[in-house]
Amino acid sequence: MPLSSSLPYPLGVSRLSNDGANLAVYSETADSVSVVVLNDDGTERSTTPLTLRTGHVFHDLVPDVTPGTRYGLRVDGPWDPASGLRHNSAKLLLDPYATAITGQVDWNESVFSHLHAEPETRNDEDSAPHMPYSVAVESNFDWSGDESPRTPLDRTVVYEVHVKGFTATNPDVPEDIRGTYAGLAHPAAISHLKRIGVTAVELLPIHQFVQDSHLLEEGRRNYWGYNSIGFFAPHNEYSSSGDTGGQVDEFKTLVKAMHENGIEVILDVVYNHTAEGNHLGPTLSLKGIDNGSHYRLVDEDRSAYYDTTGTGNSLNVGHPAALALILDSLRYWVTEMHVDGFRFDLASTLTRQDSDLNVHSAFLSLVHQDPTLAPVKLIAEPWDTQGYQVGGFPARWSEWNGKFRDDVRDFWRGESGALPALAQRVTGSPDVYESTRRPTLASVNFITAHDGFTLADLNSYDDKHNEENGEDSQDGESDNRSWGCGAEGPTDDEGVNALRARQQRNHLATLLLSAGVPMILGGDELGRTQNGNNNAYCQDNEVSWFDWSTADQDLIDFTTHLIALRDEHPALRPTWFRHDSDSDEEGAGPDTVDFYRADGEKLSDEDWSDGNAHSILVLMRAGESDASFAWMVNASPGTVEFTLPKGHWTQSTSSDPDQAYEAGGPSILIREHSFTLLQG
Repeated sequence: MPLSSSLPYPLGVSRLSNDGANLAVYSETADSVSVVVLNDDGTERSTTPLTLRTGHVFHDLVPDVTPGTRYGLRVDGPWDPASGLRHNSAKLLLDPYATAITGQVDWNESVFSHLHAEPETRNDEDSAPHMPYSVAVESNFDWSGDESPRTPLDRTVVYEVHVKGFTATNPDVPEDIRGTYAGLAHPAAISHLKRIGVTAVELLPIHQFVQDSHLLEEGRRNYWGYNSIGFFAPHNEYSSSGDTGGQVDEFKTLVKAMHENGIEVILDVVYNHTAEGNHLGPTLSLKGIDNGSHYRLVDEDRSAYYDTTGTGNSLNVGHPAALALILDSLRYWVTEMHVDGFRFDLASTLTRQDSDLNVHSAFLSLVHQDPTLAPVKLIAEPWDTQGYQVGGFPARWSEWNGKFRDDVRDFWRGESGALPALAQRVTGSPDVYESTRRPTLASVNFITAHDGFTLADLNSYDDKHNEENGEDSQDGESDNRSWGCGAEGPTDDEGVNALRARQQRNHLATLLLSAGVPMILGGDELGRTQNGNNNAYCQDNEVSWFDWSTADQDLIDFTTHLIALRDEHPALRPTWFRHDSDSDEEGAGPDTVDFYRADGEKLSDEDWSDGNAHSILVLMRAGESDASFAWMVNASPGTVEFTLPKGHWTQSTSSDPDQAYEAGGPSILIREHSFTLLQG
């Protein structure tokens, strides 16, 4: 049926058919907006002005935009950088609401609105031959039978993974789909996730992103993808179905396959900034459409960008246009792509309506009341370059808990005075969350993540080794709280290698036996190494990809056992904070936790302040509804004899392969740098 009238909402392409489409673009400062339709070879087929304007939305019916059409926008208006205005109709712009993007930026100078040699001078060279293009997508995907697992947080185990790296060299995945959405959806890939028992994959950014020009010049690439340019489009390089729309259904197929196997899909989303950078960055989309509405500009100098991300710009979350873009994107991924949650990169930036962190910001308020987002998981990375906000998000949010990472690393490498902090972390960080009546499940616990050492490297290197990144190893975090266990990197020393194996298990066990939501860095269960590189953002190669040929099968089995144990026993995944069994504190219930010295006595105030204490017995109970667990940890350099609480105990697991416990024994010897878990 032919379209008869244009509507200002929704933004982007809507009512798509063989007769054309409705197209709407928001801009407060533009004088005119036109839609350019391109042929397959990039030449221009037609240009259609959007002649209608409702409020600040330019819109019209565009007969040349049909399913599969490649198109871009030209926006005319004032060029006045000092006033924050950067319109330039010579620049072909991506539609911010495009659901697919074809091609990549080739970094010709024409994609910049200014001249490199004279940044204040407008560059009027046409950028169209050097730009990626928006694609009008008609998806008739069959979602029949799809149902989100909606795994409760207390049963959730998150697996942070890169779409490409997981299958790039997997011999059990067909070669033509390795490193793609289809590769991750392949039964051989999913079977590993099911084997170890994770309940959710957290995908590193899959919104369309831009390859950094300086990396391409140096022969490297942006592997992690924290350089978004399309908040609605699945990144085209991860598609085995081409990039003219096939990436949309291929991603949907991945989500449906995960759901069929009881696995949720969480997206790591980058709404805090875009790839357009600062005043010297390219003009690819928002900068040329309405710069000031979408980016935070410096009040005293509107040519400059307020940057709390370290990337050159920050989204203007105090403005309705930027907020609408983010919220519309979130709803799209839930309703159209069926994803189950989001991890917000540098989420603190999204709470800065003015300049300060604000728990009552418009962004958080809008997300909180949105019925579409109510069922999904929301995880914040609660910091940015200007502030650390762990514990500062609203009640329904969970947060990456950097304190868990740091304190657990300190304990297992034998730092003085680390015991009290360890007790806080394994009980769900009550010092961070309990006073604001947020549960243990507010804490997403992790030892390692994409940004930093892998677990194997954490226990194999004292220092980072980022020479391959081309920055003289000046990049990446220097304070890693790592320990090479007596050597730096690979060694033939059997004692060192045995200690490293125990330390990997010590860290995994602490992660999976602690209250909160555990997140495993993909590949840690295999013993994956990056050869000491703790900032592999630019290593789209064997440094970052999984090496399935060297997978540590014993470590996989160890991880699998712990995840299954956690899922089976409520005592290992409390939904609220546990107190001492003798406590009369308000809120104390049947779930209890007690801390004992190795000699069987409960820790006193003096014991907690002993900086040389490196061993502890943690007794976890869930009333009469479950078994009890005695978890003995010894981070000291010598063997420790633990006296057991009364009861009948059997060995569940240990980081020491030679550990043997005779059921019913009153005590047990735990060797240096190891743990043992008994079940009673």
